[in-house]
Amino acid sequence: MQNKKNLQTDSVADYQKLVFPYRRTPDQDVTPPARHPVVVVGAGPVGLALAIDLAQQNIPVVLLDNDDRLSSGSRAICFAKRTLEIFERLGCGQRMLDKGVSWNVGKVFFRQQQVYSFDLLPEAGHQFPAFINLQQYYVEGYLAERAAELPLIDIRWKSAVSGLEQHADFARLTVTTPDGPYQLDAQYVAACDGSRSALRQLVGQESHGRTFKDRFLIADIKLKSGHSGIDLAAERWFWFDPEFHPNQSVLLHMQPDGVWRIDFQLGWDANPEEEKKPENIIPRVKALLGPEAQFELEWASVYTFSCLRMDSFRHGRVLFAGDSAHGVSPFGARGANSGVQDAENLAWKLAAVLQGRAGQALLNSYGGEREYAADENIRNSSRATDFITPKSAISRLFRDAVLELAKDHAFARTIVNSGRLSVPATLHQSPLNTLQADDFSGSMVPGAAAADAPVLWRGQADWLLRHLSTGCFTALVFGAVDSALDCLPDPGLTPLRVLHIAPAQGEAGAETLVDRDGLAALRYDAQPGTVVLLRPDQHVCARWRAPTVANVHQALERALALA
Repeated sequence: MQNKKNLQTDSVADYQKLVFPYRRTPDQDVTPPARHPVVVVGAGPVGLALAIDLAQQNIPVVLLDNDDRLSSGSRAICFAKRTLEIFERLGCGQRMLDKGVSWNVGKVFFRQQQVYSFDLLPEAGHQFPAFINLQQYYVEGYLAERAAELPLIDIRWKSAVSGLEQHADFARLTVTTPDGPYQLDAQYVAACDGSRSALRQLVGQESHGRTFKDRFLIADIKLKSGHSGIDLAAERWFWFDPEFHPNQSVLLHMQPDGVWRIDFQLGWDANPEEEKKPENIIPRVKALLGPEAQFELEWASVYTFSCLRMDSFRHGRVLFAGDSAHGVSPFGARGANSGVQDAENLAWKLAAVLQGRAGQALLNSYGGEREYAADENIRNSSRATDFITPKSAISRLFRDAVLELAKDHAFARTIVNSGRLSVPATLHQSPLNTLQADDFSGSMVPGAAAADAPVLWRGQADWLLRHLSTGCFTALVFGAVDSALDCLPDPGLTPLRVLHIAPAQGEAGAETLVDRDGLAALRYDAQPGTVVLLRPDQHVCARWRAPTVANVHQALERALALA
């Protein structure tokens, strides 16, 4: 177990040089193998988020990683509002917000002209911005520090899974360490071990989909203050066919520490090893920023990408999440964000099953819901990639005509696709949803991720989502200080919190949230007496204008896959 004091740092150099010591565990010396409720494989953002979420729900976790370092280079940098809300519940969202570069505005250029700009968060009243840019090593470092605070998490570095046996009520892993192999049993295994997943190979599965024949260069540069030929801003800038990089595309993002991320499309015939050489990167950067630009090259990589997924995310006692289960192109920031949302979906379901509140059908719903979300991400990512990298003269002609029209015509801007950015999937067809019998408007349908809103709590400014407890269903009761749900007997299923939300000018009890600006009622289309039932992962599973206690019981049973 790591001591937080030994991890904490905000230095790029420290995070990139940090080495986690291997420690021998008593499990290596016992026969038969020690058994644990959950073993998570992979200490990237997805595995760390899952382990923290489970520990906060009182589930002990062993977290295995085959390495002893954080990720190298910036890698995933765009973290969406929904992901930040999840990180906040895990105890480190505000820290990431404070360190990251917040942005809502994107600009699209065709050749040398700006086609249009867009605002991803045009309305006020949200705790988090649409996106922050934050290097993956910071995200992993902050999550690792949070994990080190939780005694129920046992992180084991330099511990690679090399074998798997599945049994009726447990899975047996062979773990290879510097001291040799040992065996470890788990009631459930969460495979969060990335795109080259060893566990996916061990269950004999492959991911299926489409590989795009193109190459992109990532260059992280540290710009010396004031030295650039263009006025840079904390925005997302995307160029189609610019003069400084003709017939290709370029993406530019600001990161913390004065670092800028530039993605250059190279084409399929580019030589990856040649393109990564500084003498070939520097002229490309100067063509963009100007010949007088002064900068240091921090990290570079050449990548190709695919849009694919496993056929099923559950294989017996092994459940797959993140890149081990699905992969997308980087356009739209759908990789790490969807992986963290996988972890949130899986955590409360594993906890409910392990605590005897639900059966195997609930774990099956993890596969169904997150496979649906992966398909949505793959569909959007594939469309963006086809638009950005047309593979025929006709496709390029269509794309360029759309870009020309988009300068002056709003309808064409809806067709431009420089990477439709990540949003949480609305799980419309989930079997855990209760069909809606009353008339509602707005986006908070069953299956949607809950919307945040500013509130007052005991007279102090606060946020709605901060009052949704980990591992607990929540009934949002609007306007009714005396509600029949206050007398709801213990459902015997799962913890249920009744949270009253009073209008700003209405009667408010001491333990009531006040809808400070009326945005909570607006976003949930709430009237006095409206009740919205939220799952532990903050997705809506039912809503009513005036429910009975029986309605709530039935919805809870359905949401736990008991009905």
